[in-house]
Amino acid sequence: MRAVLGIDAAWTTTQPSGVALAVERSNGWRMIAAAASYQRFHAQADRRQPPEQRPSGSEPDAMALLLSASVLCGAPLDLVAIDMPLALTPIVGRRLADDEVSRAYGARKCGTHTPGPKRPGRLSDALREGFEDAGYPLLTKQTGAIKLPGVIEIYPHPALVQLFDARKRLPYKASKVRSYWPEALPADRRTRLYGQWREIAARLEREIAGVEAVLPPLEATARASEIKAYEDTLDAIVCAWVAICALVGRATPFGDENAAIWIPTSFSRSCKDRRSGEKLS
Repeated sequence: MRAVLGIDAAWTTTQPSGVALAVERSNGWRMIAAAASYQRFHAQADRRQPPEQRPSGSEPDAMALLLSASVLCGAPLDLVAIDMPLALTPIVGRRLADDEVSRAYGARKCGTHTPGPKRPGRLSDALREGFEDAGYPLLTKQTGAIKLPGVIEIYPHPALVQLFDARKRLPYKASKVRSYWPEALPADRRTRLYGQWREIAARLEREIAGVEAVLPPLEATARASEIKAYEDTLDAIVCAWVAICALVGRATPFGDENAAIWIPTSFSRSCKDRRSGEKLS
């Protein structure tokens, strides 16, 4: 059995980070846990720990995440995919990885944000170093034999463009609904956003069984914190899906040996249809 972890890592400790765990079984991949914060994920592994009512931000603890994941799936992880700029050297500005992704996907509105020494800064270093100390080094290239386990950096926008074979980035960020649909009323914007989320979840369900079941319920009258919790959880699931794609040889790293962003390749069949013997290489 193989297992992957997806982390939608916040760039500050004041914002929560989504986490999603998927395992491979005889009949394909299944999502077995997802949460809108580190604390909520740990609470699923330790039933003595009640989940926080509202997702909160906290310092990332790689060892604790690996432990909780192993408790939930009964096996060590093979690959961790993180939505956060990561590099083997301190990040002081744009990297080759950022520029390559922007060149390849900029026309589809998927250019990258510019990272720096303050955001994500030390959080990026701490997360990478924590996983490296636990035996999960940052993987930045696809040539030669790559030893698992490891960590990869991903970017959800181009990943979803590949999943949908879309001409441009999907309108699925809650903070941008006004720019997506400027003429619509607020209630209509929310309806359209929810519809886009359902489409993403349904498409991911084809790749990983159980996606829709682990997403939190979302009412029409949901509070802002509940909407963000759903979005963070969905992004974490996207991270886990990209990890699976990389694991079965259906993702490409953009960048160099110092830093790389992994993006799924165009494919005519889903990752779960790939033979179990195929490996990241």
